Amino acid sequence: MRYRLHNCTLYTGTEVLTQHTLLITDTGQIGGVVPDTQAPTNVAAIDGRGLHLAPGLLDLQVYGANGRLFSVQPDQQALQTLTAHAFRHGTTGVLATMPTNAWPMMRAALDVGRECRLLPGLLGIHLEGPYLNPLKKGAHQAEFIKTPTVAEIDELLALADGVLRMMTLAPECTPPAVATRLREAGVVLSAGHSNATYAQAMAGFNGGFQAATHLFNAMSGLQGREPGLVGAVYDAESASASIIADGVHCDFASVRISHKLMRERLFLITDAVTESEQGAYRFRRQANHFVDAQGTLAGSALTLPQAVRNCVQYAGIPLAEALRMASLYPARVLGLDGQLGQLKTGYAADFWLFDDELNAVATARAGELIWHE
Repeated sequence: MRYRLHNCTLYTGTEVLTQHTLLITDTGQIGGVVPDTQAPTNVAAIDGRGLHLAPGLLDLQVYGANGRLFSVQPDQQALQTLTAHAFRHGTTGVLATMPTNAWPMMRAALDVGRECRLLPGLLGIHLEGPYLNPLKKGAHQAEFIKTPTVAEIDELLALADGVLRMMTLAPECTPPAVATRLREAGVVLSAGHSNATYAQAMAGFNGGFQAATHLFNAMSGLQGREPGLVGAVYDAESASASIIADGVHCDFASVRISHKLMRERLFLITDAVTESEQGAYRFRRQANHFVDAQGTLAGSALTLPQAVRNCVQYAGIPLAEALRMASLYPARVLGLDGQLGQLKTGYAADFWLFDDELNAVATARAGELIWHE
């Protein structure tokens, strides 16, 4: 064993343990969780300082941080800035997200993602567009929205070489052949920026769509005569959905109701952007969120620990469950729940330590523990 971590409350992903020790192997994996009385004494000990410890958080939709916006500058520096900011806030894995943009920019996102595929903390690329419904474009640029073809999808997949992990598309605008091609390549299809009817959305979920992007935002709502995409998300037991728990993108009551209905199918994202005064996406901060040049709600100013705290404080979700919404459940969406999202023997030693206010005090990736002091 490399070291053992004790004197902390462990949120393993399945239970909450006190007076237990987390064992870390020389290969950066979890060697086990054992009672303190059974912990090996010939291994270096690290004091958890009475903090809480949970699996590293995973953000499947984030655009930038600290003044570096990936959708404007899709380069290595943007990815390094994004992953470093996430790590500082207990988030050990991210999907860098490129919204609807000019075709060269969509390609550039995949280019740099492929080149930086070994960057610690980068799980891959999420393309949010350009295959959306213009009626639900939100802050996306209408001139870049298009209808998908198999030829274009093949171009993107060849360029990505496996780094494209998730794609947001409007199911009513996605030909079945396109959905099939993406699924065959292992891309998670997420329904979003969509005006789909309930029937169209259910056809999408039955035809390969596995998730929905930022529930409630830029999608057809649930109504008595037409349940829309929101109704289909609730009804499709195979579908997960991300949600932005900032109280602006959706009311906290909507988070609570959705969680009651969906349980482990609902997961947290930040949808976080940063200030930008150039390119197709220009954002300015307005209180606790961002708007574009036209004043349209664009992205959040969240970190995942803040989203977890909001779920606990304002939506009444227990802490252990809110943590799973930001770790185990997104890991399942990406098919990584055999490696990430739990403190379990053989899993990656990705975790974070936090205080009672959910401030990240330390973060570890592959067992490399960094104290944020």
